[in-house]
Amino acid sequence: MKYNKKELARRILLIMLGSAITAIGINTFIIPHKFLSGGVGGIALILQYLTNISSGYYILAVNIPIFLIGMKKVDKEFCIFSLLGMLSLSFFMILTQNISNYYAIEDMVVSSIYGGILGGIGAAIVFQNRASMGGTDIIAVVLKKKTGGSISSYLLIMNIVVVMIGTTINGISIALYTLISMYISSEVMNRVMDGIERKKLLLVVTQKEREIADQIIKEVGRGVTFLHGQGAYTGKERNVIYCIVTLRQLPKIQKLIEDTDPQAFMSILDTSEVHGQGFKRPVL
Repeated sequence: MKYNKKELARRILLIMLGSAITAIGINTFIIPHKFLSGGVGGIALILQYLTNISSGYYILAVNIPIFLIGMKKVDKEFCIFSLLGMLSLSFFMILTQNISNYYAIEDMVVSSIYGGILGGIGAAIVFQNRASMGGTDIIAVVLKKKTGGSISSYLLIMNIVVVMIGTTINGISIALYTLISMYISSEVMNRVMDGIERKKLLLVVTQKEREIADQIIKEVGRGVTFLHGQGAYTGKERNVIYCIVTLRQLPKIQKLIEDTDPQAFMSILDTSEVHGQGFKRPVL
């Protein structure tokens, strides 16, 4: 996919922003209490706790073989931008490694919550721009392509494995706080990625399908498709309006339909992914 300079710059900046938010969350809330983070980051933190060398260096080293594997399984564009995400994460981890000296949070519960929140926000921003921060993110993408499952679910499973390994070093109580942080991160990532861009499938049965369709196209700018339907009881044929809208557009369309035909029957369904003209390119 070709990008103009403005789109490319925006994508690069957002990937770097997501990586920076993640690094700040780890250095501010996770490392001071010797919590772990997910995947390669968690392995890097274990090595940091053992050697006192910034995990940013370990993130860079451990990711190299994973990227070599990922290049064969995932499209090159994703890998290139993920390389940017990984390098940015390593850089910001090193740059902000002493941030806790200025913003120390002693409460472990608060730290696990906010560490998870920032980690989830950062990861979501990076994923929304069709990239990752390397490591198990790439493995999760490969699994998603093969099975169609959720990226966040795969990451959570792999993260739990890392936590179990970390338990032998930091103890069970630290592992439990880490699991809280990871769960929050997974949920936040899902909500941010779906959030205001969540799509709804709208099916409308009405006697004024032409009028409603024209208004949706004109007033909201969404495409509309007519599906041919037939009433099981009456036997009458009628066009059913099929339309995909964002969560922000839904209230306006609902009011538009109700004002045009108060007797219209609406069915609103969640959609997991929408590909095609008029919608953003899928994350992965």
